[in-house]
Amino acid sequence: MDNHETVLKSRLDDANYRRLAAIENPELHAFAAKYIELCNPESVFVMTGSQEDIDYIRELSVRNGEEKQLEMEGHTVHFDGFNDQARDKEKTKYLLDRDVDLGERLNSIEKEEGLGEVRSFLENSMQGKQMIMGFFCLGPQDSPFSIPAMQLTDSAYVAHSENILYRQGYELFCSMPENEDFFKVVHSAGELEGGVSKNVDKRRVYIDLDDNTVYSANTQYAGNTVGLKKLSLRLAIRKADREGWLAEHMLLMGVNGPGGRTSYFCGAFPSACGKTSTAMIPGETIVGDDIAYLRAIDGQLRAANVEAGIFGIIRDVNPDDDPIIWKALNEPGEVIFSNVLVKDNRPYWLGMGREIPEEGYNHSGHWKKGAVDEKGNEVTPSHKNARYTVALEQLENCDENLHSPQGLPLSGLIYGGRDSDTSVPVEQAFDWAHGIITKGAALESETTAATLGQEGVRTFQPMSNIDFVSLPLGKYVLNNINIAGKLDSEPLVFGTNYFLKDENGDYLNGMHDKHVWLKWMELRVNGDVDAIERPTGLIPQYEDLKELFQEVLGKDYSQEDYQRQFAPRIEENLAKIDRIEQIYRESVADTPPILFEVLDQQRKRLEASK
Repeated sequence: MDNHETVLKSRLDDANYRRLAAIENPELHAFAAKYIELCNPESVFVMTGSQEDIDYIRELSVRNGEEKQLEMEGHTVHFDGFNDQARDKEKTKYLLDRDVDLGERLNSIEKEEGLGEVRSFLENSMQGKQMIMGFFCLGPQDSPFSIPAMQLTDSAYVAHSENILYRQGYELFCSMPENEDFFKVVHSAGELEGGVSKNVDKRRVYIDLDDNTVYSANTQYAGNTVGLKKLSLRLAIRKADREGWLAEHMLLMGVNGPGGRTSYFCGAFPSACGKTSTAMIPGETIVGDDIAYLRAIDGQLRAANVEAGIFGIIRDVNPDDDPIIWKALNEPGEVIFSNVLVKDNRPYWLGMGREIPEEGYNHSGHWKKGAVDEKGNEVTPSHKNARYTVALEQLENCDENLHSPQGLPLSGLIYGGRDSDTSVPVEQAFDWAHGIITKGAALESETTAATLGQEGVRTFQPMSNIDFVSLPLGKYVLNNINIAGKLDSEPLVFGTNYFLKDENGDYLNGMHDKHVWLKWMELRVNGDVDAIERPTGLIPQYEDLKELFQEVLGKDYSQEDYQRQFAPRIEENLAKIDRIEQIYRESVADTPPILFEVLDQQRKRLEASK
């Protein structure tokens, strides 16, 4: 018997050993044995994805104090430590061999040094605790999009979150070939104090791209611990690069058109730029709000949601602006609230549109209005990054094709940033390469103003994926351009901007106008409306928008509004080209020449239009 089988037989009880032995994969068994020995749990629970197992994990999370039952049936609340409330970008690093250089943009550590450090934190980290071994499927099951993923964790909250957010994958592991690639995640919350990770100064999230493995220690916050989310997106981007497909930080939604048709769009929006609110527009259907895999299948670009749930920011979710999410969060069903305020077993959060109690319990412990931290900063009743976790199928607008094995045919791609003075509300690119480069690779977003009236600082946000791109940026951009070569016809590419302002700093668009831009895009991809050619792309005709504003929002749309919103802004667009060119020339050594060619052509069109 191999040594790892000896370890597994000695550390697992008979029932759990049989569950693991049903997966005939020596690499998986060796990996499990290695980290069982290192982390040294009291027991090991192997999840099969059965309802009984899912119920056990949910109950365990409450029983061991990681979650607490709330008043409404199925609702629980989880609190992360006071200083463990967000993704730790500084301590999230790639493990790279000494001779590998992915550029200064990627935060990295020499592999052997990083492995030694994180393994020292994982050693004996599960003493007295149960290790949960979960098996999941990224993407739909039995699909070209499927990627098997396993996670070892000592947190029932993390496992509970994954059971909501991802499709079960135990059967996939049992049937896959021995040499099949799979993603691996090892997580320990580490030593606990008051139920939360004590040693957050030793918080580490390390990613081994060659071994498809994520290591996470001394943290509970889901963005650092649910390894199948953004951490595995980095692994998937690398895998997609090798195999000729795309892993993108994109929503996936259906937009309904005339005659009962539905056209599907993927959309990339940086943080605070309208991504989730776009995916959740009432009357349309949501397939996913965060990560999509894109593949060329039989000459058609198709996309699938990697996930089956939403880990969403709850701040400002209210019945007027987010009626669908609000409904799901206020009726019986499985929901995990995290880092909100709880009073009388009810959750409260910032911007919910209802009065918030002046005291209760939150991530800081017992809270009262006016509370400050040790630095004198206000402790808000609910953390600004407080979250909800809910299955997509609990939303009334969930698309019926969420689990389609072949994914969904894409009619269009959308790129949108926060831009006060340059980009029009909606514009179609001339062709695929023009769209990928000028709408995607040139995407910028302004930071939210720190003080009233202060102009936002522009940040470079190519494809809204800059934080997660795990290969040289120029190669990533080229992959996006080149996938068109596998297609019989390309989806149309659009740019949107919900944040255009006038000379007084007032927004030129209403909050719900995005619905009109979506409806116009749906008509364009089906050839139902014409467009006006401009130096930077194709914009709507006034008459079409006037009709759509009345039909979709029941409001008049004036010629004056149209002219202000869709003014050419030639100088601003020329300045943007200068900024983007400078970034690529100075910071991206492997920039494909076509990017400079397309930007130069756009500059010439703009100058000629003066």
